[in-house]
Amino acid sequence: MDEIERFNSVYGLVKAGSRELLTVKHILDSLSPLGLIVRLLGGPQADKDKLSGKTTADLGSGAGLPGIPLAICLPGISFTLIEKMGKRANFLRNTLAILGLSSQVTVEEKELERAEPDRFDMIVFRALSPINHTLVNKIVRLLKSSQEQNGIIAAYKGRHITAKAELTSLLPKDTVPGYTAEIISLTVPFLDEERCLAIILSGKP
Repeated sequence: MDEIERFNSVYGLVKAGSRELLTVKHILDSLSPLGLIVRLLGGPQADKDKLSGKTTADLGSGAGLPGIPLAICLPGISFTLIEKMGKRANFLRNTLAILGLSSQVTVEEKELERAEPDRFDMIVFRALSPINHTLVNKIVRLLKSSQEQNGIIAAYKGRHITAKAELTSLLPKDTVPGYTAEIISLTVPFLDEERCLAIILSGKP
């Protein structure tokens, strides 16, 4: 949070007028689906300390949200922060070095379309909107091809009704074959606003 506050006015990382808003609307918001992410990656009985070898990408990472808070809480998972803006990518590299996370978390300074495919068990993002056929097909190519487990796309969203409207664009199933989607409500401590996670499971051929 110190680093975000230090560089926010220069890089435009987040909208937060105070340390309290930064804590609640960005840090706690990033961590609100932590238990759900553990279960998605490891199964219903999963332990967050037994996810070694799993890989996750944070798209449009910006200030490192949600990727950096999740990485701190999930040390067994390798994270990649994909950010196309050079200044923000440099901010992320510097912040990871300060936090001692450079061996667990890497930064890729590139656009989504240029990211190498078939590498991640899960993709998370807060900044990309709206969810639609075009965006999902760009993202799904980054997921590992596996017959044992679906690739997971987890999008942080606000109102449930908005997320539902966006996911409706993925239907009927023949528009985006092999996908299933659901919306899970989230609770962010100290925040009296609606939050949810839109989850898309991709059964890649």
